[in-house]
Amino acid sequence: MKKILVVGGSSFDTLHLKDRTVKCAGGAGMYTAMAARRCGAQVTMFSIRPDPCPDFLQPVVEHLTEWLGPLVSPEEQPRFEISYGQETTDYLDIFLGSIGLLSPMMLPEDLSDYDLIHVIQRATLSRQLSFVQACRDRGAKKISIGTCFAVLDKNPQDLHALIEASDYFFLNELEAGLLFGSLDAAHAETGKVFFVTMGKKGACIIQGDTVTTIPAVFANELDPTGAGDTFCGATLAYLLQKQHPIMAARRATVLAAEMIEQVGPTALLSDDPPPQFPLESSVQINEQQVRHIADIMSTLSAVVPFHFTGPGYPPVGHPKTVEYFFAATLQQFSFWTERNGRYNLPLIAEIGGVERKGSDYLWEAYRRAVDQDPDYCSPQRQANLSHADMLELFRADNGADPMPALELHLQKAHDYGRDMLALGLTPQALLNKALESDQPLQTFLELLDHIGGYKEDPLRKKSSLLAMILNQRPETFLPLRDDEELDPVIDYHALRSCLRMGLIDVMDEQLHKRLRSRALVSPAEEWAIRVPAYLATQQVADLSAKSAGAVDQYFFNARKRCPEMSEPQCQLCEVDPICAHRKELFQPVLRTSFY
Repeated sequence: MKKILVVGGSSFDTLHLKDRTVKCAGGAGMYTAMAARRCGAQVTMFSIRPDPCPDFLQPVVEHLTEWLGPLVSPEEQPRFEISYGQETTDYLDIFLGSIGLLSPMMLPEDLSDYDLIHVIQRATLSRQLSFVQACRDRGAKKISIGTCFAVLDKNPQDLHALIEASDYFFLNELEAGLLFGSLDAAHAETGKVFFVTMGKKGACIIQGDTVTTIPAVFANELDPTGAGDTFCGATLAYLLQKQHPIMAARRATVLAAEMIEQVGPTALLSDDPPPQFPLESSVQINEQQVRHIADIMSTLSAVVPFHFTGPGYPPVGHPKTVEYFFAATLQQFSFWTERNGRYNLPLIAEIGGVERKGSDYLWEAYRRAVDQDPDYCSPQRQANLSHADMLELFRADNGADPMPALELHLQKAHDYGRDMLALGLTPQALLNKALESDQPLQTFLELLDHIGGYKEDPLRKKSSLLAMILNQRPETFLPLRDDEELDPVIDYHALRSCLRMGLIDVMDEQLHKRLRSRALVSPAEEWAIRVPAYLATQQVADLSAKSAGAVDQYFFNARKRCPEMSEPQCQLCEVDPICAHRKELFQPVLRTSFY
């Protein structure tokens, strides 16, 4: 279990709700700590500690792994009196108590045992910075920071120093506006992630220049105090469980919604598993069909991993293999053309004297480029590719350019190269960092969450594919621990398989119609399909006792027996006896760099 230290504590809150007045535990540190604890982390809190401890604070104490800091009388504990109006929160009384007693010198001398340290806002930015610097000096592995509008504009120099010292930075929409001018102008330095809470509008995740907005989860609001800190603590706990930043935030919004429906930290003190984000009602997992497909696949000798060798791939032992796969895998997307708002044709063209389709065409294009220029796949080269370079890369034997969305491929090459250079990484150096950690796969995926071309997809299709390749190649570039498992790789072949086999059911008739007619769908509709497909594929792997790599290869090969443009050859498919035979369904049609 991952360990988090929260530098920040609790308060005694009096809440004037719509129908009653209650007293309960409060405080940014407490909400952050209890949310992280509810989501699976071991949490220690560093702050002043009331002695004796009031009864309503005792459940918090019992759920902490440890509470560090100087003892004070209950009268010296911070107190807040809060009144809720219609869409407003009014602080009627604020008493900060003896929190000024806390000093960075009181922190433990060795903080290296914690996987992450979160430092909540202090009275001034310089004081918060002193705690952050002390944590770094004492061995902190990762630093997260929460901020406050009241102190943000006091000293810009300290603010930039805080951001520089952090790995994760949490703020609300008002604070983001003060920091960036507007969310449209928001950005983070490569290697850092900002999380912006926006109330009922959801949250915004900023990874470099990539900004992703996620929706809020509906809640019957009772007590909104602590929602942002709950989101923060839950997000941090999920980040430490190898969740992509966007997925960590999505799951955190669900807990925040549950929390504000109850008084104070009541929901966070539950020992029940944390709530999962709900699937859209338009598409559902067919649990019975998942079990049937898993049962059959468990018996199939054909369900085995692919080694990513043979025509189109670098030969075993090639010195540029790792570099090749890093640069080429991020380009595994969008091999189809659109016409009149509908899917038109897949990419099929001759290259190297052989007619190849989509993914196979791309592998061969990059292999050819590396043969001609051994450094072609280096981050430096990718960061500086020109439009003419990309045209030459994908040139077919007849001289034509068959690659759809060429500019998007060029942009992703630039994003990849520039992020790698900004972090001072090469593919081998990134791989070495993963191999040096006690969780190679988790570290590998976390590092890719900061690299353009990989970081944008919350379901990590290309990151997981790259990890799968490096693990399954004969060289075993990325060996996994016994307790590490690859995640599903959800591309459009897997989506089509899930739809046609009946692993997922489309309940919305309008969406069903768009899939049948191969019409463009919205990002929300695509997400509604892709998430249950991801979860269903994961369940098939778990229930069949087959690896994610084996299941992925089986679904990927379905393109041969259940193709896009011709009638499926069901007689060639081993799962035909229990397939739902929804042959009219097509994968969601959406231009994306994810797959």
